[in-house]
Amino acid sequence: MTGRRHMRSTFLPDTSRRARAVRRAAGILVACASLAAGCGVVPGTAGGSGDDPIIVMTWAPEDTSATNKPGMPAFAQAYARWINAHGGLAGGRKLKVLTCNEHNDSVAAAKCARRAVKEKAVAVLGSYSQYADSFFPPLEGAGIPYIGGYGLTNAEFTSPLSYPVNGGQPTLLSGLGKELAANCGSVALVRPDTIAGDALPDLLNSGLKAGKHAKTDDVLAEEDATEYSTQSERALQQATSDGTGQQDEEQGCVVPALGDATSTFMDSFRRAREDYPAVRTATVLGSVDQTVIDASGGASGPYEGAYITGWYPVASDARWDGMKKVISEEAFSDNRIDAADAGVQTTWIAYTVFKRIVESLADGEVSADTVRRALDDGLKIGTGGLTPTLRWRFQDRLASVGFPRLTNADVTLQVVRKGRLVAAKQGFVNVTATLEDGDLS
Repeated sequence: MTGRRHMRSTFLPDTSRRARAVRRAAGILVACASLAAGCGVVPGTAGGSGDDPIIVMTWAPEDTSATNKPGMPAFAQAYARWINAHGGLAGGRKLKVLTCNEHNDSVAAAKCARRAVKEKAVAVLGSYSQYADSFFPPLEGAGIPYIGGYGLTNAEFTSPLSYPVNGGQPTLLSGLGKELAANCGSVALVRPDTIAGDALPDLLNSGLKAGKHAKTDDVLAEEDATEYSTQSERALQQATSDGTGQQDEEQGCVVPALGDATSTFMDSFRRAREDYPAVRTATVLGSVDQTVIDASGGASGPYEGAYITGWYPVASDARWDGMKKVISEEAFSDNRIDAADAGVQTTWIAYTVFKRIVESLADGEVSADTVRRALDDGLKIGTGGLTPTLRWRFQDRLASVGFPRLTNADVTLQVVRKGRLVAAKQGFVNVTATLEDGDLS
């Protein structure tokens, strides 16, 4: 156990407290619409006019024993330096980025959100946290939009203050399951023993179901353990068995989804797998990237042949050239920032979205209220082909399965070939129908 199971930030709907929180937040927005002048002075919503800098915040966990995403706030600061060096945002407005270490902790996440309110941030951009029940209440109370979260929690796809740029873990696991259904025998999922982790089997199973495949075997693990020999043995036993105790004739698949701890798991897995029939590994970006593949042995490592789902094109795609230019000009020697990291990529897209929002406001005030209103009025935002055109509505197609704010259900399928992460299929795969047909109760 991880000691975090009291949290209610899950991928799937909490039809009681979360629903009430969403209704309260929606009520706040309605009140603001009718009292526009008054809402302009709510703490945290004013600013960004005249010569004042436009203030935003980016947070992520750093220096913890679990998942760390230091590249996200580091890139946000680099982006601010770059945009300011190139004339600022629309109308020459300077951008000020506040960063906060979320520490993978609910109390720290709430502190970051309260600081955003106190410092009058007009938005929180490109951030990572699994503690939505801690950070959303302060943001909702101040009307501050949360744009481009990492998609770890259900609240990011239900709160009317949330504007996700990707489909989070729901789309990654659903898309992965659909691919594995056609290419694997038995499937074993190794995932965190947390409330958030409890949602992962259903999401993977939604894809397996679409391919008429049996459900995954669920292997629980502590997300900050120092070794995973027990979980490796169990996963291998499940992946090489047909469910009756007999060896599966088809090659099984092991799916570790442990964030940064995936590398630790694979160290144990490499040793354990020698005593079992060959299995294929598969996972999602965020748990594995090119740096991890290189460190684990490249073409001779455990990820060779692995399927990996992501939200965006591969890092070598020319559509990332704008992001790489920012890194080259403002953060060339900053080893916290990896252009192949899904967190850094999400932060780039979130700031791209914000830039378009500010441009749409022309010479008007940039505040949390005006930013939110621009988005809620149906502003369509292109990201240079890194995502479909983004547009947020209060009830999108996936509302029926608990994701009313999930506007981008596209994923990419990648595979490790000769030690390199390359596209397994061209273009995006949309998993809207897969999620709709899944048993996400």
